[in-house]
Amino acid sequence: MKYRQFGKLNWKASALGFGAMRLPTVNNDSSKIDENKAIEMIRYAIDNGVNYIDTAWPYHKGNSEIVVGKALKNGYRDKVKLATKLPSWLIKKEEDMDFYLDKQLKKLQVDYIDFYLLHALNRKHWENYKKLNVFKWIEKVISLGKIKYIGFSFHDDYNLFKEIVDAYDWTFCQIQYNYLDTDFQAGKKGLKYASKKGLAIVIMEPLRGGQLAGKQPTPVHEIWNTSQIDRTPVDWALQWLWNQPEVSVVLSGMSTLEQVKENITSADKSGINALSKAELNTINQIKKAYEELSPIMCTGCNYCIPCPQNVNIPGNFSLYNNAHIYNDFENQKKVYNKWDESAKAGNCVGCGQCEKACPQNLPIIKLLKKVDAYFS
Repeated sequence: MKYRQFGKLNWKASALGFGAMRLPTVNNDSSKIDENKAIEMIRYAIDNGVNYIDTAWPYHKGNSEIVVGKALKNGYRDKVKLATKLPSWLIKKEEDMDFYLDKQLKKLQVDYIDFYLLHALNRKHWENYKKLNVFKWIEKVISLGKIKYIGFSFHDDYNLFKEIVDAYDWTFCQIQYNYLDTDFQAGKKGLKYASKKGLAIVIMEPLRGGQLAGKQPTPVHEIWNTSQIDRTPVDWALQWLWNQPEVSVVLSGMSTLEQVKENITSADKSGINALSKAELNTINQIKKAYEELSPIMCTGCNYCIPCPQNVNIPGNFSLYNNAHIYNDFENQKKVYNKWDESAKAGNCVGCGQCEKACPQNLPIIKLLKKVDAYFS
């Protein structure tokens, strides 16, 4: 296993971190984790050098932390740094922060949490935390020994990311980042900014929820085949991340022992600035191919939201693009049909607020009608 400096701490994280949000389940019920398989996977990863384990309150409908706690029995707790997250959307008053942290300590069966994150920060959650004087609370729980270090995970735009980074002496942050999402949310600018400020940076969604790991569109597959480097698409995506010195650890939400083994093998071959110009050019070609395949050139910048009608504009476009790129209409429609009616494209009233905000100058109203007709 290769190890990387974790920000300002005198500690190095394994290049690969274990994300416990996609553990094996029973009968495809996300709340029913196959405990024996999950524990075997987590312990195999630790035995082979993984020292960063990440979970959160909502993963597997509240059961991920319980299983992770069981996996860390029998001496495994002392071999790793444990990360979990405060459920921001459930925090209404200061007492709630104590309530959920104490619950998590019990679920995990531990005395303290190494790396604690304010989960899924966006503008709404951030403003709420400031009203509740979250920094005073952070100092309290650190002084009590309940957590060692504080960080945050992030889902909003770069300007807010920069504001949050500058607001406190964080140890680390967690961002969505992969070779398709270089300009999405915090993006590459956020990666570099946080690194310059001394934060360790944990990467989530390195495979964009599996999009970069599954069946590849034909134009993408053809580019991979022209490369003289024999790598799986997963390995390409991971190596691209590990190539960057600002990346401290890459989380992978693994569902099988085979995936654990494959990712550990990839991590063993990782290195900073290890990719050649030819390899980086191949990934740039892949990125362009994906962009050309997307019928709606939405970058997911989120400037168009919140919508007055609560339409999930970027989400609608993402489902539409995925259906076309992967010839996957049925699965994308299933996701669409599970949404609240207000989030669907058909709830657009044509007010035009989104089009004024769109940096890509997309005809959003027209495109939403197209999405509505497609999925309806």
